Parts: sequence; structure tokens; C-alpha cells
Amino acid sequence: MSPVPPARGLLVAAPRSGSGKTTVTLALLAALARRGVAVRAVKSGPDYIDPAFHAAATGRPGLNLDSWAMPPALLDHLMAGAAQDADIIVAEGAMGLFDGVAAEPGRTGAGADIAARFALPVLLVLDVSGQSQTAAAVLRGFLGHDPRVRMAGVVLNKLGSARHERMIREAVAPLGVPVLGAVPREAGIVLPERHLGLVQAGETDDLSARLRALADLAERHLDMDGIRAAAGPLACAATAAHHLPPPGQRIALARDAAFSFMYAHVLEAWRAMGAEIVAFSPLADAAPDPSCDVCWLPGGYPELHAGRLAAASRFLEGLRHFAQTRPVHGECGGYMALGRTLEDADGTTHALAGLLDLETSFSRRRMNLGYREATLLAPSPLGMPGARVRGHEFHYATVVSRGADAPLADLCDAEGRPLGVSGSRRGTVTGSFFHAIARA
Repeated sequence: MSPVPPARGLLVAAPRSGSGKTTVTLALLAALARRGVAVRAVKSGPDYIDPAFHAAATGRPGLNLDSWAMPPALLDHLMAGAAQDADIIVAEGAMGLFDGVAAEPGRTGAGADIAARFALPVLLVLDVSGQSQTAAAVLRGFLGHDPRVRMAGVVLNKLGSARHERMIREAVAPLGVPVLGAVPREAGIVLPERHLGLVQAGETDDLSARLRALADLAERHLDMDGIRAAAGPLACAATAAHHLPPPGQRIALARDAAFSFMYAHVLEAWRAMGAEIVAFSPLADAAPDPSCDVCWLPGGYPELHAGRLAAASRFLEGLRHFAQTRPVHGECGGYMALGRTLEDADGTTHALAGLLDLETSFSRRRMNLGYREATLLAPSPLGMPGARVRGHEFHYATVVSRGADAPLADLCDAEGRPLGVSGSRRGTVTGSFFHAIARA
């Protein structure tokens, strides 16, 4: 194995979701980039939204690292690649630092796994609203919970006053953990939200202005020099990895506001293995390029654009013609678009591609969330029968009917509990709510 270039890194984490770690992460990224630092961002866990904001803040591609879904060799390969052109890696955790699933050590999906594997010191963001000296007790718990994880410093977020800040600083001082940021409550900048989380980066019209404001916030309220000094050298080496194989030589990829959820590491691997990605926009009523040998419809927000998709006759007819002779696969939103009907949140039913017998509804919302391991039951762009693929589901759609189509895969959850068959297949067309991340 060859050594990784001397990049340094840290992980921004918190005790729970909603503590402000995304705001702090974006502020830090934007400020470092504005200073001319070659910074690369990483998101721990399955997430499409945050890496797009990371990319906008840094000018470099976003990247996901997931300790449950990705084999260790793939984690090492991806981190080594990210470090090649970066001075510093800033990783952002998901949920709380130690929140994961019951799995073997190091493969729980928790941000702590990523911190431990790559020796990333942790910058802990504490929401101190409604407390003062208790913040020291919370920090003390983090210091002793997992010996693999080292706390580099703490950011006090949502401070109410100078007195509030002083009391907490005095309480945490005996713990020997430096306070590397103190953010007043009124300084927080909230990004717009929607039912599946943040609005996508490409839909945030004033994103450049927001990122400039976040960089200003970092310069005012974060110890930028202290944070850079706290970053540690990455403990990883470049290694070979087994990626999801490309489903074809020329891949027609739906890509627009309705179909945007595609993991960057998957596309990069397909290109590295010689595949060509040919993007097209269903919302612009474009059909898949007929010179391609496979079509892939990623997840996204088709329910927000169902009327336009139903009226996109060139897209629908072109997709149907493509599917007569070549494979077509849909993930989550793409799966719904391949179905007969989609009922939006207002109760309006839209006729879509009809390549699968699927009927889905958003007016009868039900959250489906969690890691999944899929064992394929038939050939598809995901692989051959018996192949195991790890990924996740996150959607609010309800399946009204799968019709007579055969299932695509047998699913288990993160702890190996059977969930039954899932997805659909008919002829050359396959689809499921399952988002593929890596081979098991």
C-alpha cells in the first residue's frame, strides 16, 4: 500500500441532531476556502443533501463515508483519494457522534467509527441553550466514552450572553479541552428546510450569499487558527477497493431537480472503470440517449414535479422505447417514476411511465428509514442473482399496489433481521426504494 499525502483532518460532531453541526461545518468550510486552503469535505453516513452544500462551500466534490454500508477497504480507498489534493479534510457526522446500529465494532455507521478509523480529532458542537455548567458534564461524558476517539476542542453554540459564555468556559476549563468557538444564539444562519430535510443546494437561490455570511460567522466566532492546528494527520493508506460495477458502458443518467440523489463515489468509480455517463433531464422532456446501453433513474423529488413529468411526453415515450431492448433501473424516486401512477401530497394522481405495475402515494405519508442489505433475486443493473448490496431507504411514499410484478430483492435491516422481498421487476425494467452504496 502506498502512503497518503500529508493531509490533516478532523470530524465535526455533536451529541444529537439539531445541535448546529451543519452550520458550523459549512461556516468552517466556507472560511477555509476563502482563505485559499485546499479543503475537502466528507459526510459520515448516507446523505445526499449535505455533500452538495459541502461541494458548494469548498469548490470540490462532496464525499460520503459510511462505516456500515462500505467495506473497510473502500473507506480507505475513498479517504486516500480525497486526501490527494487537500490540505485538510473536514468530516461532518450524522445525528450524535456515537449514534449507529448494533453491529461489529467499527462498522456501526456512527461518525465515531470514521473518527477512529482515520484518527480524526473531534470538534464537538454543543448546543448550550438552556444550560450552563451542565455543558461540562456533557463534555466529560464524551471524553471518557470511547478511548478510540479524541476530543480536539469544543464549539459552544447558541450562547445567550457574555455571562453565559463565561460560566461555561469556567466549567469546562478543568477538563483541558480547548474552546475553539463561541457562537451567539442570534448569529445562527438557518438553511431552508423541506419534508425530506434541507432544500437541495442547487435550489437555494441565494446560496453564495449564505456561504459568504457563514464564512463571516466563522471568522467572528470560531478560532480558525486553533481549529486548523487541532486537525490531526490522517491515519490511512491507499488501497484497492471493490466498487459497485458499472451497469453498462454508456449509462443514460436522469439528472435534474426531480432526480438528483446519486452518490458521487459510485459515479466516480463507474467512470474510473471506463463507463461513460450521459446525463439527460426528464423535467426538460428529454429522453435517454438511444446510443446508451442502460438507463438509470436516481432518487430525488418526483412527487414535487409529478405534473411536469406526467406531461413530459418525449421523456416518457423515449423511456418506454428504450426499455423495449435495454435495462432500465430506478432507485426510490426513479422507481416511483417507472410505475403506473403517483399520487402527490394534494391527492392528485399522475400517470407516469407504466413500465412497472407500481402505484404510490404521498397523500398517505409513512416514513421508511434505515440501512438495508439487499440480496438480488434476478439480474439487474445492481448485479447478478445472489449478489448482496448494502445501502439504505429514506422516503415517505406509501406503496398502494405493486401489482403482479415479481420482486427484485430480499431485504434485511442493519442487524440482519429479514424484511421480506422488495422492489419490482418486469422484463428489462427493475426498481426499488433501496439506494445502493456498496457491495456487501
